Amino acid sequence: MFKKIFFLLFVRPFVLLVCGVYVRNKEYLPLQGPCIIVANHNSHLDTLVLLSLFPLKIVNKVRPVAAVDYFMQNPWMRWFSQNCIGIIPLDRKPDKKNGHPLQKVYDALHNNEIVIIFPEGSRGEAEELQPFKNGISHLAKEFPHVPVVPVALHGAGKSLPKGEALFVPFVIDVLFGAPVFYDAEKKGDFSAYLQEQIKIQIQRALR
Repeated sequence: MFKKIFFLLFVRPFVLLVCGVYVRNKEYLPLQGPCIIVANHNSHLDTLVLLSLFPLKIVNKVRPVAAVDYFMQNPWMRWFSQNCIGIIPLDRKPDKKNGHPLQKVYDALHNNEIVIIFPEGSRGEAEELQPFKNGISHLAKEFPHVPVVPVALHGAGKSLPKGEALFVPFVIDVLFGAPVFYDAEKKGDFSAYLQEQIKIQIQRALR
């Protein structure tokens, strides 16, 4: 309930009217789960922009993966992150005694949810693509039947870069790639393959 209200009254008007978003290949936007969305990460706007593209009736089933140490650092942030954004908290320094670090992501996919993952691990410098971590490969290997949709974001890092609090309006490009499935023999290093797909989409945005 809180998430739908927050996106209807605040996020959508801000993202679509103040920022301006140009979406390409929107036919690849998944409207049901399970599904994994993989995107590059330069700004806190990235999550809001992606979530704003989904119909309100399914937005509660779209779950971005986010770092525990940042988004769960105090009671207010914890409540907001869980109830208004609907994050899946992920420990960047997992302890084996707490179980598998991706278990909550596994649970979300088993629950037919759409999971958003930023494989760079944290926000990078504006419009610079950082190497993808291997977590997405392990996740896709565990769920080879689940489609993985690569998405390139361009412009959010200029509008609200890491470490800045001042918003600057830039048009944000969102470029969806065709869904792919994990295939160890054909894809080799799946993380590197996804990174290359997103890199290609970013280059198209710059043309």
